[in-house]
Amino acid sequence: MILRVDGIHTYYGLVHMLQGVSLEVDRGEIVALLGRNGAGKTTVLKSILGLVPPRAGTIVYQDEDITGLAPYLAARRGIAYVPAGRGIFSTLTAVENLDIVRRGGAATVDQVFERFPKLRELRARLGRQLSGGEQQMLAIARAIMTRPSLMLLDEPSQGLAPLVLDTIVDMLRSLKAEGLAMLLVEQNVDTAVALADRVIILDQGAKVFEGTPAQLTADEQIAIRYLGVGV
Repeated sequence: MILRVDGIHTYYGLVHMLQGVSLEVDRGEIVALLGRNGAGKTTVLKSILGLVPPRAGTIVYQDEDITGLAPYLAARRGIAYVPAGRGIFSTLTAVENLDIVRRGGAATVDQVFERFPKLRELRARLGRQLSGGEQQMLAIARAIMTRPSLMLLDEPSQGLAPLVLDTIVDMLRSLKAEGLAMLLVEQNVDTAVALADRVIILDQGAKVFEGTPAQLTADEQIAIRYLGVGV
């Protein structure tokens, strides 16, 4: 196990956003968090990163209690974050977006280009000149620069055309095959089912389902009730 979240309660001011959420991620596993808007999915990621520290409960990463640890310290321990909206620096080139996160022990830009050859072609293009799919590829590549053991992804399929999404899904599968663990927030149920080893559904800040994609698709009423769609 690389990550264990145990009974966390996270607040935004007086709003009790996460109410005793627990989950685990094993090495080389992809776990998908599903739920309607406002269910608490992104808050789980932000709680793990220390962006919104939980008031109760514990977060253990590689046998170390990191509950409330500052985000930069979580990153140094090997947790990478691909935020919703990608977080690309629009006025920097693709290669500058990669260089900005490089530090001792990180992958080199050339090593990243070997994995993402499309980015080599785009290296001199500004972030704002990249398509949505190219920005998403760059955001994932930037996360990989830090050689993480765990990657947190928030809505990686958002706004992508089907063919571009297929490329991103293949990219994430190849990273999983190399042993990278991922906790994935998704609104696209089909993408989550295609990628994940396990699926967790949140509703109003609480976990209401956990199982394999096969178990979710076998119980369509769960998906209809908590996601508003069939699977």
